[in-house]
Amino acid sequence: MASSPRPGWQLTSDLDEFHSRAATFLHSVPALHTALLSVTDMLRTRGLHVYGAEDPLFGIRTGGNGVGGASDGEGIGGASGGGGVSGAFLWTPPHLLALSPLADDAAEELAGVLADAGLALPGVGAESATAATFSAAWQRRTHVRAAVSFPQRLYRLGTLTPPEPSPAGSARVATGADRALLARWHGEFHEAIGEKGAMDAGEWADARIAYGGVTLWESPDGTPVAMAGNTRKVAGQVRVAPVFTPAGLRGRGYAGAVTVAVSRAALAAGADEVLLFTDVGNPTSNELYQRLGFRPVRDFTQYSFTR
Repeated sequence: MASSPRPGWQLTSDLDEFHSRAATFLHSVPALHTALLSVTDMLRTRGLHVYGAEDPLFGIRTGGNGVGGASDGEGIGGASGGGGVSGAFLWTPPHLLALSPLADDAAEELAGVLADAGLALPGVGAESATAATFSAAWQRRTHVRAAVSFPQRLYRLGTLTPPEPSPAGSARVATGADRALLARWHGEFHEAIGEKGAMDAGEWADARIAYGGVTLWESPDGTPVAMAGNTRKVAGQVRVAPVFTPAGLRGRGYAGAVTVAVSRAALAAGADEVLLFTDVGNPTSNELYQRLGFRPVRDFTQYSFTR
């Protein structure tokens, strides 16, 4: 990796180098690194420009300590647990900077390194304390305005508890014949949450179909009525995303049924843990996933930066 202008952080545009140096650290606590793990996996399997035309940027921090555990007891592998690595980030322009949980000094250091490099970041997404510290430091360095754009909660599956009664119908894995439907629902999902998708809808559908990464719930007559996506298994974890039911079909139990189906399939395929993110401001989804057996791990926050 190229030397950074500040001690601790090293930056690179070489995905293989980043992966070789950061993998042990990221695998040390996969739940808290789930976004970095899944994005890195997608870049390795679908190409460096799957999220956009610009080259991604990666970084690791060596030395120092990782972030200690919160009330969930979830810690971060620091210098001793990650081969000397105590932090990591990746940036796939034009999307948000994605950070591992960081100690305050590491987050502030990184803001200085990236500001000195002249980068124009659109925002940041990370564990909430890390995101807040980085955003405050970025504001001081660059005089942008930072605002919370999407508060999230990470959940981990405990004991899977199917809804009773389950809606009529059954689950099946989406295939190439479903491509147009998946692309359309991908767009509708992001429109519903008010967030631009990280990938082109067609590319997203192709990537997911390639590894069986979307499960559909069908009514008894074979009509798809909901979908649940899943990331590929990385470091023993699978993340459910997205879960979507078209507006006119909501409130009938389809989202719960398809989430159970995709979670059960992940466990059957050997996943050690099944994760998902929710919108903290959506009580309906948070209550649903807790009824299904998901338990809160930690809160994450996305900030947008504007001039």
